[in-house]
Amino acid sequence: MGDPPPLPYFALNLKSTRFKPFCVSTNPKDLIPCVNFLRLPTSPIKMMKHSHFSALFNTLYSRFCHVSLYSTAVPKSHRKLWKVSLNTLYRRICGSEFQASVLPILDRWVQEGQTVDRDELVTIIKELRYYKDYGRALEVSMWMSDKRYAVLFPSDVAIRLDLIAKVHGIEEAEIYFNNTPKQLKVLQVYHALLNCYARAKQLEKAEATMQKMRDLGFCRTSWSYNDLLNLYYKTGNHEKFDSLMSEMEENGIGFDRFTYGIRLSAAAAASDLEGIDKILAEWESDPKILVDWTNYAIAANGYTKAGAVDKALEMLKRSEEHVPNSKRQRPAYEHLMTQYAVLGKKDDTLRLWKCYKEQMKVYSRGYICVMTSLLNSDDIETAEKIFEEWESEPVNYDIRIPNTLIGAYTRNGFLDKAEAILSRIRLKDGKPNHTTLIYLAKGYLDQGQIEKALELATKAVCAAPPGWMPNKDVVVACLEKFKMKADLEGAKEFIKLVVDKNMQERLLNHIENEY
Repeated sequence: MGDPPPLPYFALNLKSTRFKPFCVSTNPKDLIPCVNFLRLPTSPIKMMKHSHFSALFNTLYSRFCHVSLYSTAVPKSHRKLWKVSLNTLYRRICGSEFQASVLPILDRWVQEGQTVDRDELVTIIKELRYYKDYGRALEVSMWMSDKRYAVLFPSDVAIRLDLIAKVHGIEEAEIYFNNTPKQLKVLQVYHALLNCYARAKQLEKAEATMQKMRDLGFCRTSWSYNDLLNLYYKTGNHEKFDSLMSEMEENGIGFDRFTYGIRLSAAAAASDLEGIDKILAEWESDPKILVDWTNYAIAANGYTKAGAVDKALEMLKRSEEHVPNSKRQRPAYEHLMTQYAVLGKKDDTLRLWKCYKEQMKVYSRGYICVMTSLLNSDDIETAEKIFEEWESEPVNYDIRIPNTLIGAYTRNGFLDKAEAILSRIRLKDGKPNHTTLIYLAKGYLDQGQIEKALELATKAVCAAPPGWMPNKDVVVACLEKFKMKADLEGAKEFIKLVVDKNMQERLLNHIENEY
């Protein structure tokens, strides 16, 4: 069987990221824009009355800026042996400046006479998503259709919808979905929309989407139910959770491993040890489900939360037994190292780290995971040794790894050590990013060096991607400093930066959740 027939094409405008539907055509070169760019309306975000930060932020903003504030399952990497040209292009993309557009890199690649086909671009998009590099993944997705004239299939639309929501917010994702040709609105695309709503905890819209999927006959497998189940679990809607489970049983919808995982997570959150035992037994006896490491790890987490350490360790050992046969060994090692560290089992964390290195090549994520696990156990010395081990490897300088140490140093008052790491970064031709700067800003703030903290915080916000959440203590201190200095212009510029980068909603919600 060959590829399915071409479907109607539509894409995002690369420059504005507004949506540009195209006339239906099976020839991608015949595509003609049919509408102007759409503009998003603004909607007020929920303001907090009890938070000093919120009051200070909103008072300053409304006074100086004269506008209202507004708010606006990643597939795992299946990295096989790539051909040299694909690997070279991917490395060029990853090696570019964090905020720099990857479009010039892609254009230059073609100008050099290199080839890149649709499947290779899809591979790069999936790899970037796996490492949560959503902005670059979205750019590659748009370039694939706008510059290479690749016809989009439902899987491409679903991935792009997910990326738009993560990069530009749920409202823009809704516009993209609404402008999707009817022929492309299949199960994959509706599921991506449901996933976006569930991730944003927009319960009513998630339920409405689920009902639409029922009406269209899409709710025939557990895949369609899992996102809403997970949302009910995370929002504490126990009655709706049980009702949806009953609906699955009445409709003969079998559970998959993700359904069992969500049920285990719900029982774990309630510290329901009997429930965990019951679900585990049901899962292990289900002949349709392949037993793997993930659900044992979820059970271990539940036992840990309930203080049942011995049972948690038993589950981790059982989880380990299934790692060698897993196609996802990297995330398995990384997750289990973290869980052993939470239980204070540093020796087991290091034992797994040794196995990890013996079994496969370790990438940045693995180093970050083991260092974070050790630092959470207050073992800075061993984390430093692993950092030096990574530094000695001939790899691209990934700023996230030294950032792990810098964050630990500033949290523990070792500002001089953090500054020393910064010097090493520069000697290695590494480039500090927004996370580096905000960690250092927090360190200077704790040392009483407010001016230095303000300078670095401003640079961090400027360098950050949209939606990033800066350290709230640093932001509050900056606003207080502007207030004390009566620096109205400085306050205006700083707040405008926060709003322009779409940081205010996450920042305010984070603070609100602490009260």
